[in-house]
Amino acid sequence: MSKVLVIGAFGQLGSELTTALRNIHGGENVVAADIRDPQGDLSDGPFEKLDVLNEKDLGRVVDRHGIQQIYHLAAILSAKGESNPKFAWQLNMDSLINVLELAKEKRLEKIYWPSSIAAFGPNTPKENTPQNTVMDPNTIYGISKLAGERWCEYYFEKYGVDVRSLRYPGLIGYKAKPGGGTTDYAVDIFYKAIETGRYECFLRPDTYLPMMYMDDAIKATIDLVEADPGRVKVRSSYNVSALSFSPAEIVDEIKKHLPAFSATYAPDFRQEIADSWPNSVDDRAAREDWGWRHDYDLAKMTDTILAGLGELLNA
Repeated sequence: MSKVLVIGAFGQLGSELTTALRNIHGGENVVAADIRDPQGDLSDGPFEKLDVLNEKDLGRVVDRHGIQQIYHLAAILSAKGESNPKFAWQLNMDSLINVLELAKEKRLEKIYWPSSIAAFGPNTPKENTPQNTVMDPNTIYGISKLAGERWCEYYFEKYGVDVRSLRYPGLIGYKAKPGGGTTDYAVDIFYKAIETGRYECFLRPDTYLPMMYMDDAIKATIDLVEADPGRVKVRSSYNVSALSFSPAEIVDEIKKHLPAFSATYAPDFRQEIADSWPNSVDDRAAREDWGWRHDYDLAKMTDTILAGLGELLNA
């Protein structure tokens, strides 16, 4: 069984992905790494406190555990990145280069690195955004994701590094708090619905964005990484999609369960970021190449989150 390293394991995606990978590979074979101290259920398995910008420490962790696969998730997200663009670029880009160089040097089996719809931009087609299209991001997060896609494909073409990637839409889960992304309203709104019954949204009510429930994101990630290499035909990053909805639509869905819930709208700088992203994306390449299928629609996702988050907050 291959030993796996998850970098950024305590983030919104990393926490749930690490648990899923431990269920597949065995807890002892999946090392959680983060710059923060161990926390929650993930502290029960192997853990390394790691600054991924320190390439020597990264190499030592890989050697110590005999790592063959790396899921590199550490990043500064869209809204938070705009407050410190120089550091966001440094973390998002230098860390990826460190991982790719290590994979080349040590001939690791597989690398997974996530891209994002933030790699698109104002001149990208808004509806059913194609796999290959105009990409002119105007946030430092999006710029780093577009550059990262090019580096991933370069290391595959030039050095044979088996690197795989997905362009995530907004990811919605409830087991970890939001991490500073523009689509995070769709996570925070569930917390506020249960905790206070009110939510002030930083986007307009009619702002459509591609979204995905966390279980589908975990499924897509693992399906791609486990796919036969011959089926992985895109080595920059695959479009993946599941849902597209507006804040007004998610409010209406929540009100079916919590009729007293109310929302107001106060668009801020994140509205401009959202306006530069697609309303929906075309993910036929992922569906045709390695069989991607999503399971959750808006109603099923809302039912699942409200039930799970209610139990979590009561506990």
